[in-house]
Amino acid sequence: MSRPTGRVLTLLELLQSGGTRTVAELADRLGVEGRTVRRYVGQLTDLDVPVESVRGRYGGYRLAPGYRLPPLMLSDDEALAVLLGLLLGRRAGLTTAERTANETASAKIRRVLPRHLTRRLDALLEAVAFTERPGDFDTPDAAVLLTLADAVRHRRPVALRHTGRDGRRGDRTLHAYGIVAHSGRWYVTGHDPGIGEDRTFRLDRIADARILPGSFEAPTGPGPAQRLLSGFATAGYRHEVTLRIHGTVEQIRARLPAGVAVLREDEPAADQERAAERWRRVEVRAERLDWLPPVLASLDRPFVVESPAELRRLVAEFADRLASYARQA
Repeated sequence: MSRPTGRVLTLLELLQSGGTRTVAELADRLGVEGRTVRRYVGQLTDLDVPVESVRGRYGGYRLAPGYRLPPLMLSDDEALAVLLGLLLGRRAGLTTAERTANETASAKIRRVLPRHLTRRLDALLEAVAFTERPGDFDTPDAAVLLTLADAVRHRRPVALRHTGRDGRRGDRTLHAYGIVAHSGRWYVTGHDPGIGEDRTFRLDRIADARILPGSFEAPTGPGPAQRLLSGFATAGYRHEVTLRIHGTVEQIRARLPAGVAVLREDEPAADQERAAERWRRVEVRAERLDWLPPVLASLDRPFVVESPAELRRLVAEFADRLASYARQA
């Protein structure tokens, strides 16, 4: 592509971003003189692109409102943002009944992407898992996200430079299993060969990611999303809570999801169905206990607090407060 042609397309991209652009601003962005900008505008007009001239002190050029431009020029970051937005919209149900608009929009964008970027985005979409219906998510660094997706897809070790919860920076090597979107944040899960344990890192705390030589075997067992939730539920906290709750798995999980509690599934008796209501053991780890009594009350199921004794006291106090409120006229 010749330089003048490239500048004409850059001019179109600047006008696509909206608003009125002065000749001086456009000339500065394109690295040309004002008369050259006017010549480029004439070339766009010859291509039936409706560029309007705005007179006055704050005048310049803008695109006619409501016009649908045939060319769509996206940077790598913009293409990633659009496709991730379409994916999240489909997950959240923000599409038409037949999802045709979402799917055709994705297909159109993918059709005009460079081949190398298409491969990297495919790797990302294969690597991402969701633990729940997504809401507003943090925006991860595109380069870090795509590099991790490549590492997951090709089972390659990756070097990470990250900041821990304590604010300390460090470098780790990770055998990445997958990328997970959970509760508005992005995470990468994998095995840390340096310590011989599974690790989870928040993407917004990773400053740099670099693929290393070598490969590793894909793990068996739970997928990345389940590993993440299990890690949250079993992480080291101040209190270890043990409960027995009478109900179905669905009833218990409605208030104590997998990221909060571990549900120990004992084998049912011969005359019991697995989905039937029965006593089940539940383990919770928490920094504080004061949120648990209202949650247990909202379950509306019989339960027993096996430990700690402090939680039994908090539950009794919460029940007394509810009873006192109920007696008030």
